[in-house]
Amino acid sequence: MLHELLLALLGYTGDLIIDEREDQKSFGIRLSPDAPISHHSTFKLAPDISFIQPTERDLIDRIITLGFYYRELDRFATKSRNLSWIRSANESPFQRATALSTVQPSVYRRAIANGIVEIMSVYRSTVLQIEQKLLSDSMPILATVTQGLNKFFVIMPPLYELVLEIEGDNIRGGQLLNLLHKRCHCGVPELQTCIQRLLWHGHQVMYNQLASWMVYGILQDQHKEFFVTRQEDRDLEHGSSHPDISEKLGRLSTNDTSLTDWHLGFHIFLDMLPDYIQMRVAESILFAGKAIRVLRNPSTTFRSQDFLYKQHITRGSQKIQGFTGRFPFQMEPFMDKKLVGEELLPQSEADKIEAMLQDLKESSEFHKRSFECAVDSIRAIAASHLWQLVVVRADLNGHLKALKDYFLLAKGDFFQCFLEESRQLMRLPPRHSTAEADLMVPFQLAAIKTIGEEDKYFSRVSLRMPSFGITVKSSEVDLPKAKVYTEVSSGAALSSASSEISPDGWDGIALEYFVNWPLQLFFTQEVLSKYLRVFQYLLRLKRTQMELEKSWASVMHQDHTDFAEHRNDRMNCSVSQQRRQRFRPMWRIREHMAFLIRNLQFYIQVDVIESQWNVLQVHIQDSHDFTELVGFHQEYLSALISQSFLDIGSVSRILDSIMKLCLQFCWNIENQESSQNTSELEHITEEFNKKSNSLYTILRSSRLAGSQRAPFLRRFLLRLNFNSFFEATAKGVMNVVRPRPAIPVLSQK
Repeated sequence: MLHELLLALLGYTGDLIIDEREDQKSFGIRLSPDAPISHHSTFKLAPDISFIQPTERDLIDRIITLGFYYRELDRFATKSRNLSWIRSANESPFQRATALSTVQPSVYRRAIANGIVEIMSVYRSTVLQIEQKLLSDSMPILATVTQGLNKFFVIMPPLYELVLEIEGDNIRGGQLLNLLHKRCHCGVPELQTCIQRLLWHGHQVMYNQLASWMVYGILQDQHKEFFVTRQEDRDLEHGSSHPDISEKLGRLSTNDTSLTDWHLGFHIFLDMLPDYIQMRVAESILFAGKAIRVLRNPSTTFRSQDFLYKQHITRGSQKIQGFTGRFPFQMEPFMDKKLVGEELLPQSEADKIEAMLQDLKESSEFHKRSFECAVDSIRAIAASHLWQLVVVRADLNGHLKALKDYFLLAKGDFFQCFLEESRQLMRLPPRHSTAEADLMVPFQLAAIKTIGEEDKYFSRVSLRMPSFGITVKSSEVDLPKAKVYTEVSSGAALSSASSEISPDGWDGIALEYFVNWPLQLFFTQEVLSKYLRVFQYLLRLKRTQMELEKSWASVMHQDHTDFAEHRNDRMNCSVSQQRRQRFRPMWRIREHMAFLIRNLQFYIQVDVIESQWNVLQVHIQDSHDFTELVGFHQEYLSALISQSFLDIGSVSRILDSIMKLCLQFCWNIENQESSQNTSELEHITEEFNKKSNSLYTILRSSRLAGSQRAPFLRRFLLRLNFNSFFEATAKGVMNVVRPRPAIPVLSQK
């Protein structure tokens, strides 16, 4: 009887102790490992045994429950450790798909199964010791079995419930770690030790995946159990029907795989992220792995440029700074990708990262603080080397200066020359087919006159004129080349009811800046779109200022010519003086327009752009972290947009209207012969006065002037209202009550 009991403790039933589950099917046939786990104990004493007392029967039923738990845990471990899903190479895809549909492999379950096997080996050795003790005793008793197995009555039932939950809910990957971490918090020391050992086995898999990801930049996750996952894998798993991601991935160049991975390749899979790992830590892990991928997989063009860069340095050339990226050299045959990758990420740094993860892996318990400190240290190493790559080797500051020169109009002489050369062209509506080609002539003339040969960044700048009526979205841009074509809304909204394109269609002029690897990690599509938005605003402003100056020069020239011709003719001279008196108010309003536009331009260029540029330069000098630098640059762009009022719809609409009114005024004031023009100029004057005073009233409100959103706004308002003219005019306009237009009476038949 005792031997039957010992065999039952190891999962083997017989005549005295039976398994109800097996007995119902067929005698002597053990359950298949693939059979589901039973939800209750099926080990019972045979009902026809009569020589056992009821108390002993209850005790034996309690003892053989451990055998049932052992058998179910052993079946779970056997099934989880089964490697039959690894098929041979000559197996057909259909057979492989069939096997994967029936068995869902999990490396985390396999690790937990290894931990369960360890615990079961201790259980088996305990049963063996009990057997030896029973054989050595002259009078073996049942109490010996109970005493030896006492601690397993505390351990085995929770382990069985754990396995039952894992099987029932199909828990895998990070979800399994999360479940074990929650079960660790119990008041039973023996059970806590067992669960912690299982969690340790699960963490070994996680640390191996972290090492592969954060040391080599390789995502080792065949079964989608890691909390870092590829974008396309996540979309397939969730059954995403959105075509945007697939379209974006399809547009990315296959040659720039590191760039594709950086922007769209990898994301945090929240379903597999354990609760005890914070989102901030997971994002650091994601960033570190992506950074290592970039450092270990430099582009072919960059490797060639870097090699030539070092050659010039060794020859003593001091003028080579920023040379990389100007010429698209082809890769030399003797260039070794691995050597360049090791220089971007030295082997000593990779060994340091691996040592940190190895220390975590060897720890018997998971310490959250140690884990987070190690992740932060690894992230700092990756961010520092990525900063070295982007800022130092790729000459980030030179490209930032180039974007400031051309997108923020810091090279004012170039754009002044360009607008002067294209002034007559922009007086006419742009043509659909040749608008861009027409602009290239004044653009190149301005470059010849103002851009020197030492400016190595101008070759990256090109002028574009988007198709009229078609707004090219930022998502439609080829990301690896980081080219942005955008048509401003004002250009698209002009005279939609008319087939004729107004001259303001030139507001759609766009710049394109070519960016090489790895600067596309910094100058993303969104960043260049913001630069372009500010550029188009500043170009309209500068064009308006130039037209106001040119109109004044033209009118004065005409006036002086008329005076010189008719100074001896009293009749014509009096007519000339009358015309001068009639248009004197128009010249005054032109000065008001020029005053507003000049001050607005000075405010944006000096108080906003230059001050924010100086702040950004301080951050670049002090920071050695790539992510910090990206954040500082985003703050820089956001400050440019917000302090220029581009994100306030009411203000930006008023500014657009004022600039259009100024251009219309300039085009009309040069044609002063007919009285019709005079009435139109008076209408423009009235509208300008209303718009300018509305602008002043909005800007001086406490919501804007009193906030930190535009710290230099008060200076701008002081320049506008230095003699209280704007304030008095604004109050006068607000107090004027305009009469309602008379409604014509329809004649009755």
